[in-house]
Amino acid sequence: MPDKIRVAVVGLGFGAEFIPIYQRHPDAELWAICKRDEKGLNEIGDQFGVARRYTDYEALLADPDLDAVHINTPIAAHAPMSLAALEAGKHTACTVPMATTVDECLRIAEARRRNGKVYMMMETAIYTREFLYAQELLESGRLGKLQFLRGSHQQNMGLPGWPAYWYGFPPMHYATHAVSPLLLLAGARAESVVCFGSGRIQEEYVEPYGSPFAVESALVSLADSDLCCEVTRSLFNTIRQYRESFDAYGTEGSFEWEQIIGDGPVVYSGYEDAERIEVPDYARLLPAEIAPFTTGGVYDDEHEHTSFIQGGGHGGSHPHMVHEFLRAILEGREAVSDAAAAANWTMTGICAHESAMQGGRRIDVPGCS
Repeated sequence: MPDKIRVAVVGLGFGAEFIPIYQRHPDAELWAICKRDEKGLNEIGDQFGVARRYTDYEALLADPDLDAVHINTPIAAHAPMSLAALEAGKHTACTVPMATTVDECLRIAEARRRNGKVYMMMETAIYTREFLYAQELLESGRLGKLQFLRGSHQQNMGLPGWPAYWYGFPPMHYATHAVSPLLLLAGARAESVVCFGSGRIQEEYVEPYGSPFAVESALVSLADSDLCCEVTRSLFNTIRQYRESFDAYGTEGSFEWEQIIGDGPVVYSGYEDAERIEVPDYARLLPAEIAPFTTGGVYDDEHEHTSFIQGGGHGGSHPHMVHEFLRAILEGREAVSDAAAAANWTMTGICAHESAMQGGRRIDVPGCS
């Protein structure tokens, strides 16, 4: 194992935000970048001073000196690119969701077992300040025993400008932001799901995927647990301020996500006591070199520019994810959002959509280890 993990970032839209984090992480070497569009590739390469540049993903994977890839491409490419990386013997991180079919999720988990490399789904929701705070409440005993969990990811993507594949995308096929915090707090995997669709999106959006529902809402039963989770997801024709949230209710206390951006979450305690709180930042959990990325950016002396991450990167999550991926590789262990967990979180949404399309039939979530 090298002293530093040589990482390539693949996909340089959203993916470009991770380049300066890898460049500054003490355990990483930003080895290469990859993007099909050569003009865009060179613009990013020049901006961040990256010498190795690939337009061909297969050529990148053939580099014997490359240790790991971080994939940030359109959703349909996640599964085939993750499988190719694992089969090439590379540690693999991939943005959400893991895949769009149950079969793809199971194949990625099997490839990880067979090849022994780290796979990590780069799930932002489990590294936000809010999640780390709620996890701290739970581990300290302030929530007591968990009684119920609720996740909601509502977004209105009806305006033009999104990549074409988004329009009509089944809501629950992109549910991991709402599912993962619940299952990680519960310490359990989803066992089965019952989901109903509600409302209808505009007809031109229905055709690409045959998915008619404006909102999909599911109840998820957990294996070896007395807990049940509720998950709601919407993408089109439903007006609400953006909300990527979770609530956790316990015997001693509860945590509720803010209703309006900027209001702050609420912590309940005692009998009915409530307090609106300001969630702390968790940069202290990170190496000093990348800690500033939880809140914005750092000045790059070598290239004389400031590298900013939008909004601190999904609640400050981006540097936490990079750190977890690298430490899992160096420590020879599974990542928190490893292949089995990622498959379960992703398949929960896939099975939920299947349930909605079948009028609320209970669907078992396949096991995956």
